Amino acid sequence: MTSISVRTMRGHFSDTLNKVFYQGERIIVKRRGKNVAAFIPMSDLDVLRQMENEIDLRIAKAELKKSKQFVSYKSVRKELGLK
Repeated sequence: MTSISVRTMRGHFSDTLNKVFYQGERIIVKRRGKNVAAFIPMSDLDVLRQMENEIDLRIAKAELKKSKQFVSYKSVRKELGLK
């Protein structure tokens, strides 16, 4: 994985984005030697989002199994002050 300093990236921003978009490269942005951000292709982000959704779903299902109390959607909205 490529890394680039913030200073260098400022001067080559469009080139950096083109590497990500056209070549699928993943680029770490560093500030003062520390990783602060990453540029990744949208396809990578889609995979990360899908993985996150699957984890959230597993956690929600596990919590539902543990809970013996049913809470209606209507009561949750009322509790949160939503109409």
